[in-house]
Amino acid sequence: MTSGFSDSHFERSRKKMGVQTWTFIIVGITFAIYIGVAIWARAGSTKEFYVAGGGVSPLANGMATAADWMSAASYLSMAGLISFTGYAGSQYLMGWTGGYVLLALLLAPYLRKFGKFTVPDFIGERYYSSQARLVALICAIFVSFTYVVGQMKGVGVAFARFLEVPFSTGILIGIGIVFFYAVLGGMKGITYTQVAQYCVLIFAFTVPAVFISLQMVGNPVPQLGMGGQLSDGTYLLDKLNLLSTDLGFGEYTTMGMDDRVNVFFITAALMFGTAGLPHVIVRFFTVPKVRDARISAGYALLFIAFLYTTAPAVAAFARTNLLQTVSNKEYTSMPTWFKKWEAAELIKFEDKNNDGLIHYVANKNTNELTIDRDIMVLANPEIANLPAWVIALVVAGGLAAALSTAAGLLLVIATSISHDLFKNYLKPDISEKGELIAARVAIAVAVLGAGLAGMNPPGFVAQVVALAFGLAASSFFPAIILGIFDKRMNKQGAIAGMLVGILFTTAYIIYFKPQLGGPGTPEGYWFGIKPEGIGTLGMLINLVVSLVVSRMTPAPPAEVQEMVERIRIPRGAGEASAH
Repeated sequence: MTSGFSDSHFERSRKKMGVQTWTFIIVGITFAIYIGVAIWARAGSTKEFYVAGGGVSPLANGMATAADWMSAASYLSMAGLISFTGYAGSQYLMGWTGGYVLLALLLAPYLRKFGKFTVPDFIGERYYSSQARLVALICAIFVSFTYVVGQMKGVGVAFARFLEVPFSTGILIGIGIVFFYAVLGGMKGITYTQVAQYCVLIFAFTVPAVFISLQMVGNPVPQLGMGGQLSDGTYLLDKLNLLSTDLGFGEYTTMGMDDRVNVFFITAALMFGTAGLPHVIVRFFTVPKVRDARISAGYALLFIAFLYTTAPAVAAFARTNLLQTVSNKEYTSMPTWFKKWEAAELIKFEDKNNDGLIHYVANKNTNELTIDRDIMVLANPEIANLPAWVIALVVAGGLAAALSTAAGLLLVIATSISHDLFKNYLKPDISEKGELIAARVAIAVAVLGAGLAGMNPPGFVAQVVALAFGLAASSFFPAIILGIFDKRMNKQGAIAGMLVGILFTTAYIIYFKPQLGGPGTPEGYWFGIKPEGIGTLGMLINLVVSLVVSRMTPAPPAEVQEMVERIRIPRGAGEASAH
């Protein structure tokens, strides 16, 4: 018996050393590439810092946009949420994918033709008002900061697993890494770094999915494997439904009526919020022509689809393996991966009846296991007992996803403060060098604040990101869409709409999020709408207020109305004009 224990202990030690070694090698190589690219493409001017000099090719911009878009929410959290909520989790897939299509087809070409660096720039110019620009500036900072808090949570999860340290320590390390390369390169460095990060994250996401699909159903295509048969002849989803219902959870492939309300509102908030996200919109200013903006949007959608069509399969595989591994099993027999995530404070076991068994059930009173949903993608290859290099690859991909979007968001915050606040308000005569210094100081403050907030975020990564999308939908979307397609829309309507929309949405989120100190409970939700979906209602309120106020106040000047007409002229496929 002693010999058996020693052999088992040796085997676990060997595997641990293998995973740790591979993780250091793969993460080290990818980070060396990122830092090398950032130094090579270091911004030397404000135009390179803000929009990469406007000379990025459509293919490269498409890959960078996909990496910017597929944040820690897409890579780490989306499949995790789907694995726990089942069919209802499709709201994130539909909302984010539909939103990108909306942005690419309806808004991006017109904004690119307008020729401004930032959303506050567009709103300030279109609504001929410094007050409108200031409101948009505040909204951009608020939305981007909320979003980057979610990314820092993802960075913390990935570093906690990579270095096997507590979650809070992982975030502190992440703060230093994000700060270094976001400050160094600006948009030029970030763009080419994100091209490399896209290659890493998509490879890291799909390889383990292929392995697990082959392992479970014998099909190398995960999208098809999700509907395949297991070795015992049962279909994977049927087996998952049975496992879920046996433990008191709902069927994985069904959705209750309450969920349907939120599927609509959360999907809409994510869709319309996409169209108002400053860090995505600014990517369409980095290509030479309006036509290139459309082409790069098409490339980005293709690159995004690779991950988004794979995520539901990853979720189903992970949930099935998890339930079979932990339910009613002895705590002392849990595999190494369980102990690692427990040490990282992202799995918690409480033996309520002191029988040594893990009772993982839907009943909150008798459930003994708490699992942070954001770990599922990273833990999935370990649960499936895949090779050490695959486990390490997934960690590297998670870091690439979180860092790429965090850098893009921090750049928006820096741009809003240095370009829109300092250059246009506080110090119009600031030098180019001074503007770059102000941008980098702003990034330093933002990343520190976001990292500290990420230690106790108001939800899982995807939920925090959904809150940011709701804030973007309720503040920016009506102002942008009406600014392009409604000549009668004026500054009074835009300002009133943005203020009412974001204040209503923010108040609702704070009231119903106990992590933010709110006293509200789910029983008090308006029409049953969760905070993640309230941005849809805020957007509708914004839209109504904007239209009513604009019709009750003077029309915009004639030159502004002519500018709106000019933006919509199709022949904008040539060089963009900067007004």
